[in-house]
Amino acid sequence: MSDASHASAGHGAAGKHERLSELESWVRDGRIDTIIVAITDMQGRLMGKRVQGEAFLNGVIDHGAHFCTYLLGTDMEMNTPEGFRLMNWETGYGDWIASPVWDSLRIVPWLEKTAIVLSDTIDEDTHAEIPISPRTILKRQVDRATKAGITVKAGSEFEYYVLRDTWDQIAENGFAIPKRFGTYNEDYHLLQATKAEPLHRLLRNLMTEARIPIEFSKGEAAPGQHEVNIRYDHVLESADRSVLFKHGAKEIAYLNGWGLTFMAKPDHTWTGSSGHLHMSIWDKEGEEPLTHDEKAKLPYGMSRQFSQFVAGMMTLSRELAVFVAPFINSYKRYASLSWAPVNVVWGRDNRTTGFRLVGHGTTLHIENRFPGGDMNAYLTYAAMVGAGLYGIEHKIELAPEFKGNGYIAKGVPRMPRALYEAIAELERSKAAVQIFGQDVVDHYLNAARVEQEMYDSVVHDWERERYLERG
Repeated sequence: MSDASHASAGHGAAGKHERLSELESWVRDGRIDTIIVAITDMQGRLMGKRVQGEAFLNGVIDHGAHFCTYLLGTDMEMNTPEGFRLMNWETGYGDWIASPVWDSLRIVPWLEKTAIVLSDTIDEDTHAEIPISPRTILKRQVDRATKAGITVKAGSEFEYYVLRDTWDQIAENGFAIPKRFGTYNEDYHLLQATKAEPLHRLLRNLMTEARIPIEFSKGEAAPGQHEVNIRYDHVLESADRSVLFKHGAKEIAYLNGWGLTFMAKPDHTWTGSSGHLHMSIWDKEGEEPLTHDEKAKLPYGMSRQFSQFVAGMMTLSRELAVFVAPFINSYKRYASLSWAPVNVVWGRDNRTTGFRLVGHGTTLHIENRFPGGDMNAYLTYAAMVGAGLYGIEHKIELAPEFKGNGYIAKGVPRMPRALYEAIAELERSKAAVQIFGQDVVDHYLNAARVEQEMYDSVVHDWERERYLERG
């Protein structure tokens, strides 16, 4: 995200009836014949149903679309693990409702005559939102910020690898190390990036057409690796854009014969793929930034409130790591001298630190470099908004700036080295319960434990190579 682009942004959401009327007209004039009703699952994937256009006009989703409760209580393989209180075999795996958020409605330009609408998840009888739903978790943090007189604005950067093989071919090859589309480091490299420009051009333009405004794309620090910057906005809108971008990028790639992955570390020899967050705080109306105040006499003109917001994010980075780095693979990205940070320190325009302060005056904001491309944006933004508000509420003082190589910082917190360490941090965290509530913490702890236990029970290629003959 450029400093200049962080100066102002509006939410720009239309009203429910305006969007509904718009969709009805699209269906009646034949522009749209399919409506996707989507929720985001725990892993950050879009799940849902396709509604036929005429059926939509006949009112089949007037009250939302039913979906099985297990969609918010599975692992990556769609198994139904034990330990989830809200959905299990004893509860019968009934239905919840995907309630369309009509101001999220978009035409999907890469699918023929198709629109998509994101949904909140609600109980059909009580109409209450489901507390462990990722979008609801972020909405609750946004509500907390609003009550504190704060609007949080944010933008996402995503890195990904373009692959020579499609996912189908990779699966047929037994998920061997995929071949990257590229042969050398293409960071800012225009010639190398041109080789995959047919795909990157589709991503930039089709996403922007779908109201997911892409500002830049560029080669990244490895063969076949690329980055896009999504224009910032209200944090909930930015999270919506993030999940739609990841889903849409995979669809566009697949439909055009490419492979594409947001996996944090596809191979231990590859540079990891990030999902950097750029965040700032504004007044309640979202018109005046609250990040800058020369009178506070803090470094680089930071306001007292913003310094506390950043301090809160830093203080709780370890305790909330499960919401930032949710998978086994996520932690393999945190490696020294790899462009992914390891230490919880901040610095001015310093890419070796976990938190990088950028911008000037009213464009001043913080870049959180810990999230990977595999993040669930709703959960990661919720964790950082919640942590930032925690910092303000507890008036946490910002640690001194770290200058120099952040990878060799001593006597400072380090991000967990593995998922099991992040689980232990969340288990002991009183702040996480204060921010999210015990129900949310328990639900996502169970998901993390399931992931860890599954990994621990599987024999991996590395073990066979190391022990089969010599063990």
